[in-house]
Amino acid sequence: MDLLISLATAIRSAVLPHLGRQAMRGSNSVSVGGDPTFGIDEVAEAATARFLDDIGDVAYYTEDRGLVDRPGAKRLLVVDPIDGTRPAGAGLEAGCISIAAAPFDKDATLSDVDDGLILEIKTGALYRAKRGRGVRIVRNGETREPSLSPQTEIDGSFWTYGLRGRPAAPSVVVLEELLDGSGVSGGAFELGSAAFGIVGVVTGRFDAYVDHGQRMVDDVPPTRKLFEAIADGAILNNNPYDVAAALLIAEEAGCVCTDAAGSSLSDRPLVGSGADFCVSTVVACTQELHDAVIGSLDRGIARLRDKLEAHG
Repeated sequence: MDLLISLATAIRSAVLPHLGRQAMRGSNSVSVGGDPTFGIDEVAEAATARFLDDIGDVAYYTEDRGLVDRPGAKRLLVVDPIDGTRPAGAGLEAGCISIAAAPFDKDATLSDVDDGLILEIKTGALYRAKRGRGVRIVRNGETREPSLSPQTEIDGSFWTYGLRGRPAAPSVVVLEELLDGSGVSGGAFELGSAAFGIVGVVTGRFDAYVDHGQRMVDDVPPTRKLFEAIADGAILNNNPYDVAAALLIAEEAGCVCTDAAGSSLSDRPLVGSGADFCVSTVVACTQELHDAVIGSLDRGIARLRDKLEAHG
């Protein structure tokens, strides 16, 4: 086993017995980025530290510990020990381990990620990509290839999005066309994990993953106080560690990946969390569907801006 698989296996072994346990849902602390740290997060973070603290030439970043630097480090691992804390706390399939690797550089960007791994904690399904070398998927002991949907329209699409930390009412204004356009003929799912949603596009389970949150903050500044109001002053949109590994896997599978305004994410920082580092994300199975989603978000942002201006 190489380093990423060994680390993911160690974390999964520690976390798996705690999936769905009510005692693991409580929060006693807050992560570097401002998200509450649940009991199951503490188990996963401790397993990560036990494994990596003995490896001297690797620096790493986690949600709770921030950057752990080592003199002479050659590689940087960006680890989300549980992406999908809440589904993991409920014992659902969507809790994942996410690990992205890049040459060590404190100023690394998402484009520097050259190795990415997602491991579903409950099922053990493994998704792995190396830049320029494609994607490997192992589920139930069988190796599979990516299988993207041919979907090109919002109508009839199956897609997933995130609402944790995003104010509900203005989010629905932004997502209105997507929700109404696919809610009957297709399906819209809030599953609590960016990694799970994005690799679901790679396997054809979903047609798109849509995270609108940071675009709301960037394009409609009055919404910032609404985000802060529901998160004790923090901004809880996706951070780089939430999406770094999954984006590489999706790109290598042939998905269309941008922020929620249709711009490249390649120059966004790999290391960091909190309001200054949050990213929006759209991952789609086809260029046509991606363009339709971005157009819908454009109109949704305009509706929200008009609505807020009308109410002063």
